[in-house]
This record gives sequence, C-alpha cells and structure tokens, in this order.
Amino acid sequence: MRNKVLVVDDMELNRELLAEILKDEYDIITAENGKTALEYLDNQNNEIAVVLLDLIMPEMDGFGVLKVMNQRMWMEKIPVLVISGETAIDVEKECFEYGVSDFIHKPFDNALVKKRVENIVNLFQYQRELEDKVAMQTKTLREQNKKLEQQASKLKQSNENIIDILGTVVESRNLESGEHVQRVKGYTEIMAHAISRKYPEYGLTGEKIGVIVSASALHDLGKIAIPDSILLKPAKLTQDEFEYMKTHTIRGCEILTSIQGVWNDEYAKIGYEICRHHHERYDGRGYPDGLEGEDIPISAQIVSVADVYDALVNVRVYKNAFAKEEAFRMIMDGECGTFSPKLLECLKETKQEFEELAGNIKD
Repeated sequence: MRNKVLVVDDMELNRELLAEILKDEYDIITAENGKTALEYLDNQNNEIAVVLLDLIMPEMDGFGVLKVMNQRMWMEKIPVLVISGETAIDVEKECFEYGVSDFIHKPFDNALVKKRVENIVNLFQYQRELEDKVAMQTKTLREQNKKLEQQASKLKQSNENIIDILGTVVESRNLESGEHVQRVKGYTEIMAHAISRKYPEYGLTGEKIGVIVSASALHDLGKIAIPDSILLKPAKLTQDEFEYMKTHTIRGCEILTSIQGVWNDEYAKIGYEICRHHHERYDGRGYPDGLEGEDIPISAQIVSVADVYDALVNVRVYKNAFAKEEAFRMIMDGECGTFSPKLLECLKETKQEFEELAGNIKD
C-alpha cells in the first residue's frame, strides 16, 4: 500500500499542482482548510505519511492545525511541510517551534517538492522502524531480565535450601533442637537491622542482611567432624578437649570450601566468614585467628552475639539455662568475651525483641 499525502491549501490550483507532482509515488488527499484537514487526520492519522500545510486559510489556518496536532501528539509521527509564500524569519521560527519539519516555498519547483517530500517521508519511516526495533529489543530485554530474575530467585532458594539442610545436619549431630538454628537466624536478623539503622557505615543492605541471616545457620557446621565423646560430653571439657572443639570453626570452612560452586560467591563468602570467625572476640582473645576489632567481619560479629545469647538462655548438655535478664547482663559485662561496643548498643535497643523471640521459639 502506498503512502498517503495530505495537501491542505485553500487555493484549488495549489492543491492540484501538488497532487500532480506527487501522484506517481503517493496517494493524495486534499483539504481546502484546517478544519477539513483535522477531520482527515482524525480518521486516517495512522495512514498519512506527511502533511503539506498552507498557513493562511479560512475557518482554521495552518497555525490552528499545528496547535491541534501538537495537542494530540500527531507531530511525533506525522511530519509537516509548510506550503508558504511567506519568507519572514519570525514566521518560520514560529513554525519550527511547533515542530514543522521543513518548508516548500511558492511557486513550486517540481523536483524540489518531490525530493523534500521523499526525504522527510523516508526520515520518519526510518525513525518509526528504529523505534519499533528499540521497542522490540526493550521487550526482549524485559523478558530476558524477567527470566534472569526468576533464575536468581531459584538460585537464592537453592542456596538457602543447601544452608538449611547443612544446618539441620549439624543440629541432629549436635543433639540440639532444630529451633536453635531458627532462633540464631532470628536474633541475627534483629541485630543486623538494628546495626543497619544505627551504623550505616557497615553497608548492611536488605539483600546483604538476608544473606547473613540465611548463612548464620552454618556457624557450627564444623561440629559434624567433632567426636561424640567431646561434642556430647555432659561435663566441662578438658583443655585438650576444648582445643579440639575449637577446631570446628576451621573444619566447617573446609567443608564449605569442598562444595564451592554449589552456591553463588556472596553466600559462599559470608558463610565462610561466619563459620570461621563467629568465635572471634573484639579484644583479640577469640579463635581460631585471634582477630581483633573491626578485622572481624560484621557478619561473624552479629552471629557471635546471637549464638552466645541463645546458648545462655537454653539448656545444653553441659549446663542449665540462664534467665534472660541474667544472660543479657553476662553479655554486657563481658563474661562471655568482649563484643563490639556498637553491637552492645544495638543489643540494648533490641533486648525486648531478643527476649520475645527466645520465648516464642522454644526447645
């Protein structure tokens, strides 16, 4: 189907001349004033390739047509060439402000009219094709992005499932209830959000907090490799036994290293940090590496507080449970090792949340 050209001019002679010039390449529609032109545009704006528009006409002049075309956003897809004997700069400037593409001056030069119409039609056709390609590519990219998001969601779920399975294995091996893992995750989440609000310098985004919470289930993974005689001993460990027990931090990391590639890098990194360093202490007296202060990853610092609190308020094979108030005091007074002053401030603020969680998720 051929492109349509709308010629708008109150002089019949001009309309006939332009129609004769362009009839071999285009289907011609003519209108004697702006009002009639708008009626054609209303009904056929998707079919009209270009408008040749006179400025001075009865009923509605060319500027009135340009105003309506702008309001209805037709100028974005239908180019307008102004037919005019007017050469004043201010008139041309006003036309260009409306978005006119070019001028065809009277009297008409056949070759020039053909070329200008051809150029502007081709330009707008190319622009539309380009826009269509961009729209198609955008649609494709959105679909691909949606698929990637779905894959990322599945991978995240897979990572968390792996961690939950490992955490459950540890709890079964340790003869502690599965609720221990859930409580530690809960305390970790409470503490992490408090730190995020109070100390933004740690960069704990919602996404990173989610990874830390999930990976907290791995903190005692290395206990899988500790003999029953030590792990389940219902009395105080000897010095040698305690030194062996401390190796669970390193053994856990060895297990994590052996399954690299199963999960993404961030889960692997944070899981490793927590597994190895959750027994480090802020004064450097922890293990296995004796890290001090902020050399201890924030993920491990958070899980350390969560783990100690849960161990205090629950029964273990080697101890009875402490009251929540007493457990809080022991941590604050440094009886369980030294913690970051920042974490202790956050623990003060979240004390009630910790106690509520301890009461809600019981062994």
